[in-house]
Amino acid sequence: MIHESGVLVIQGRELEVAWAGPLPHEAPTLVLLHEGLGSVALWKDFPHRLAEATGCGVLAYSRAGYGRSAPVDLPRPLTYMHEEAREVLPRILDAANIQQAVLVGHSDGASIALINASAVRDPRVRGLVLMAPHVFTEPMCLDSIRQAREAYNTGRLREGLARYHVNVDVAFRGWNDAWLDPGFEAWNLEGFIPGLTCSMLLIQGYDDEYATRAQLDAIEAGTSAPCRVVWLDDCRHSPHRDRPDTTVSVIQEFISQLPLTSFAKSSSHE
Repeated sequence: MIHESGVLVIQGRELEVAWAGPLPHEAPTLVLLHEGLGSVALWKDFPHRLAEATGCGVLAYSRAGYGRSAPVDLPRPLTYMHEEAREVLPRILDAANIQQAVLVGHSDGASIALINASAVRDPRVRGLVLMAPHVFTEPMCLDSIRQAREAYNTGRLREGLARYHVNVDVAFRGWNDAWLDPGFEAWNLEGFIPGLTCSMLLIQGYDDEYATRAQLDAIEAGTSAPCRVVWLDDCRHSPHRDRPDTTVSVIQEFISQLPLTSFAKSSSHE
């Protein structure tokens, strides 16, 4: 196993990255797309566990404004997930020389993965793992985001997040202000669902405080692509933190069934 940290320069900004497992010329790569308050460090040991379980490489990166990546100007546009999916993520794959990818997204990151797979149709993307994805806004989600703002303003949440973000106010306000903007109530990704063609694994906790089952139901009903849905007991919004063993196991099973087996043979002759 290897673990390397560094930066990629994308659109003139330095983005924090970390690798676990084989490099892209040795195996397919799982690209981790973090939540609205996430970063490389907040994945903790999840990248290593995925690399060990699947035999794939794992690339995690902090989006601009998060972790140790370059800051962004606020307020973020309400289309920030669309821009990440269409403009930044393809350049990440280019800069990292990723040849075959599975996008593993959580929350906002899962929504970014969904947009990318539908709108970009990158042939390098061979599968999607969507953990607690959002495809439209729900009142319970906005209520939880308002509660997060209150916790941040009292200092409790800010203190915790400051351990993971150099520009903690940019990280929090960029996410929180966008979601609580009145215009965000109309935010909706359902139009992207019919364009999904690669195999998908959808994972959500029964106790998710940010979304109802309507999110996964909409994806499952709207796509003709192969789609497996896994619901987890005793799990809130973060399957990889609340139920890590089961989450790694179902991802490993999903990866093993994707058409990636020819990769090692082809790369061994390069």
